[in-house]
Amino acid sequence: MYLLAFIGACVLVAMAPGVSTAVILRQTLRSGRGSGVAATLGNETGILLWGLAAAFGLSALVVASQLAYDVMRVTGAVVLVVMGAQALWQARKPVPVTAVEGDAVAGRRGAYLAGLGTCLANPKAAVFAMSFLPQFVPAGQDVPITLVTLAVVWVAVDVLWYLALIWAVAQAKAWLGRPPVKRRLEQISGVVLIGLGVRMAVESR
Repeated sequence: MYLLAFIGACVLVAMAPGVSTAVILRQTLRSGRGSGVAATLGNETGILLWGLAAAFGLSALVVASQLAYDVMRVTGAVVLVVMGAQALWQARKPVPVTAVEGDAVAGRRGAYLAGLGTCLANPKAAVFAMSFLPQFVPAGQDVPITLVTLAVVWVAVDVLWYLALIWAVAQAKAWLGRPPVKRRLEQISGVVLIGLGVRMAVESR
């Protein structure tokens, strides 16, 4: 029963738009489904690492240390603002018609690192892992093992949700891929990412 409740909570968490959603959708709109999947895998690698850190008490260091929290918060804000600025700059350039295989591989690697970096540099993810996962550990269960299991389930639910979003965007590729629309979407995603970065920079715990 606790696992079903946890899965339901994970679905609601995944559906709430945030930094991860913005980064994944931007990569999908910019470079296609492969980059969106790569960004998702990067983000979920970060989620899994935070879940494992919560299981073994490492996230508590971020929660307890104001300095560590602030360093991560500022770093995450800078990453988002830079990505937003890059999106706005990209919107000024002509949309490329094709890409060679090497460029595609490099693009997916960059998308993966973007997803991973924004997740690991987001202190809210650490705090959320520390406060969210333990609520679903039944009394009498081995806490570290149960937390690791919950972290894996959390990642699985996240992946399914983001793959559904990526699929939906891919279905509308004919319209979204038109150069004027793509430029406008880059501009919107740039503004959103910069806004998220500024909010992360100024907000407290």
